Amino acid sequence: MTAKTCAACDCELDSTAMLVTIGTRVVEVCCDECAEKLREAGTQAG
Repeated sequence: MTAKTCAACDCELDSTAMLVTIGTRVVEVCCDECAEKLREAGTQAG
């Protein structure tokens, strides 16, 4: 089985992973800090 990693920092995800919607994509992140980084990047890119 392939380990899933955080979309922001590439850390291995565990049972505390969070789903974050960026534009039309849903990605998994490891923590609130990574979720916020992706949200900020999504608003700047779009």
